[in-house]
Amino acid sequence: MTVLTFTLIMFLGACCAGLIGSLTGLGGGVVIIPLLTVVLGVDIHYAIGTALVSVIATSSGSAAAYVKEGITNMRLGMFLEIATTAGAIAGALLASVAPTSFIAILFGCTLIFSAINSLTKKSEHHVEVSSNLANKLKLPNTYPTAIGVTSYGTKNVIGGFTMMSVAGVLSGLLGIGSGAFKVIAMDNIMKIPFKVSTTTSNFMMGVTATASAVIYLQRGYIEPGICMPVVIGVLLGAMAGARILLKANPKNLRLFFAFIIIGLAFNMIYNGIVGNI
Repeated sequence: MTVLTFTLIMFLGACCAGLIGSLTGLGGGVVIIPLLTVVLGVDIHYAIGTALVSVIATSSGSAAAYVKEGITNMRLGMFLEIATTAGAIAGALLASVAPTSFIAILFGCTLIFSAINSLTKKSEHHVEVSSNLANKLKLPNTYPTAIGVTSYGTKNVIGGFTMMSVAGVLSGLLGIGSGAFKVIAMDNIMKIPFKVSTTTSNFMMGVTATASAVIYLQRGYIEPGICMPVVIGVLLGAMAGARILLKANPKNLRLFFAFIIIGLAFNMIYNGIVGNI
């Protein structure tokens, strides 16, 4: 394969990753890592380093639009970043000693868990009354809907904060931005509307990824020749996804999210077991 072909495949794959990441609240790493490791044969540590950089690009490309539209809960995101940033640093340190096959299998299992959770969800969460702790932290907010600006409450702050710590560890270990777990923490545990969860996840992912990307950079796992086409592609895809999300149906997004990552998950698990990664 020539360098030009290699670069074009990375760029087109990154465009798809950015679009998916922006629509689902993921960071794009769920597409970037399988593409680089399974399709292009890149070492998984370099793939994770590249994915973390792409997560930063995705967050930068889409978060601004969501904040402008008033969907993102910035106060909630900044509060939960305390947990995800600490976890991301721990995960990045753990990644240096973990076997690559273990990382690949854990990556696949993480995605399957996220997909099953998305498929089993039956209705949109919307609570009016918030917990006492959520009120003290001023986490409840409003967001624009088809019927006008709608207020929503927040529950289970401690549970959501704990889940965010797990999300941070997985981000640093797997380079996925752990948007799936962030969405689970906010949507399922804290009972926040799905669109608010995905957009706030996008807002948070850049900060989480930066914390662990610094460690990968220090260890030489961020290669500019790989990162450059990936970042440009992801950024373009994320900007397109941000425009689509404002008019999209949350139920359709869940189905889209689930089917995409199930296929990628089984692929990563298989290659981790047979030692292709």
